[in-house]
Amino acid sequence: MERQWRLEESTVVDAPPARVYAMVSDLRNMGRWSPECRYVWVPRPPSRAGTRFVGLNRRGPFAWPTVGRVVRATPGSEFVFDVGVFGLPIARWGYRFEAEGEGTRLTEFWEDLRTDGRRAKAAELLGTVFAGTGPARRIAVNRSGMRTTLERIARTAAATN
Repeated sequence: MERQWRLEESTVVDAPPARVYAMVSDLRNMGRWSPECRYVWVPRPPSRAGTRFVGLNRRGPFAWPTVGRVVRATPGSEFVFDVGVFGLPIARWGYRFEAEGEGTRLTEFWEDLRTDGRRAKAAELLGTVFAGTGPARRIAVNRSGMRTTLERIARTAAATN
């Protein structure tokens, strides 16, 4: 099976793009929605391009920290951040917000950044050791996690409508 380097999932959320963007761009909420992320510390909210943050993740018996940086923050349109560990780039995560009827088509996307030779091999090894998931399984784990995250965001938005 050929390795996948990108993945997208989407859902329709019963809230306008500006409100969904406000929810998602407050990275401190990610621990409520993501099945892997447990906690995000943002030193100076709100998050905008250049904001750095620290995440704590857990899946089963595996736990690992990440360091991230917001790379794009366009209110109501797009929110994108990169994460890494021990100075090694791991992944780019992002969300797109598009008006659909009275709601929002929310798309979550992921891109594997472990592409740079020896550094990529080191990052892959760390992913296997800390997260218990090598590159071959990461796409399936992410697809499932993204679906869960999107469903939880949609449910939260509906409950606050």
